[in-house]
Amino acid sequence: MNLLLKSAIIVDSTSPYHLQKKDILIENGIITKIASVIKNEEGIEELKLKNLHISKGWFDTSVSFGEPGFEERETIKNGLLTASKSGFTKVAVNSNTNPVLDTNADIEFIVNKCNNSATKLFPIGSLTKGSEGKDLAELYDMQNSGAIAFGDYNKPLTNSNLLKIALQYVQNFNGLVLSFPQDQAIAGHGVVNEEINSTKLGLKGIPALAEELQIARDLFILEYTGGKLHIPTISTANSVKLIKEAKKKNLDVTCSVAGHHLVLTDDELVHFDSNTKVMPPLRTKRDIKALLKGVQEGVIDVITSDHNPIDVEHKKVEFDNAKYGTIGLESLFGALNPVLELEVLINCLTENPCKIFQVKNSSIREGEKTDITLFNPEYSYKFEVNNILSTSKNSIFLGKEMNGKVYGIFANNQLILS
Repeated sequence: MNLLLKSAIIVDSTSPYHLQKKDILIENGIITKIASVIKNEEGIEELKLKNLHISKGWFDTSVSFGEPGFEERETIKNGLLTASKSGFTKVAVNSNTNPVLDTNADIEFIVNKCNNSATKLFPIGSLTKGSEGKDLAELYDMQNSGAIAFGDYNKPLTNSNLLKIALQYVQNFNGLVLSFPQDQAIAGHGVVNEEINSTKLGLKGIPALAEELQIARDLFILEYTGGKLHIPTISTANSVKLIKEAKKKNLDVTCSVAGHHLVLTDDELVHFDSNTKVMPPLRTKRDIKALLKGVQEGVIDVITSDHNPIDVEHKKVEFDNAKYGTIGLESLFGALNPVLELEVLINCLTENPCKIFQVKNSSIREGEKTDITLFNPEYSYKFEVNNILSTSKNSIFLGKEMNGKVYGIFANNQLILS
């Protein structure tokens, strides 16, 4: 496909045109020319959009699509289209499917489902068979089939020795282990953050200690074994502190934070809206302040939507009985753009996740394959149901004010506009 982007502000610290307004000529999916003004003498399709900004294609490292097994929540086809229109040219898909992704055949099924889509899909294989936490899954075979990491989605690994063995084993093929940060014995039957609001509302609490104990354990094991450890969706101030100290020791540890944990507190629980029931739970203003600082200082490497569609039968029920999870692809940029510097946010969606998960990321320069996100960082609106592209509508951001509009992506020689 050939396309001429007009007056686009480039946000790419690896590009010689960083923060410059340029015309960009794309021919057969390759950036062939970047200049202040490019005359369209061959009648190529032009794209002019208000306050157009472009960056490297965004990468969300934690999404769930349901398929196989939970297609009523989201199919891979619609999930990838949602990701494309939300600005993501790459997504890492969790293994919370039925069956879970714990063999090379499962990984190949997922990979083959995304052939020819604009947004690339990268599976995360289960760390343990059936995500049951008992025996390691076929990690090496899965990586050979396309898995980019291994973790049991939102399930803590209680067996410390199994985590030790996993970290030692994956070093043979440069694998990445994910460990969900929660000590289940401490969390117990809690459903929300243990604080004043949980007491007021009569909801069982999950103390921050549950997350921090697990992280401390995992970091001790990592220091012993070596290897690469990624801790997904941290949510507390002390978690940031623990990981910061581990990085000072030069441990190969990285972490992510979910977008909603950077802007929403457990004050949202007052209406008993099950869309606010997420895992980890919403925390406090103190935690948000520490998490934002962690992002800005580079302690937190990645920001994810932690997109998790849940069908209405399992979400619109009593709070205690509702499943955890919120969709987030459509709302991530508009929710976070007001609270983070644009370059910091883009870096956490492009450079860092691609480096950690060893996924190729093209720069915006002549001769490179076009893999870009198009957006306007100065567009205010209220997030409503009509903004949701997912099959499931369980958004924690419904009714919230947003600032930032995604126009779409150009990737895999396809232009997808929202």
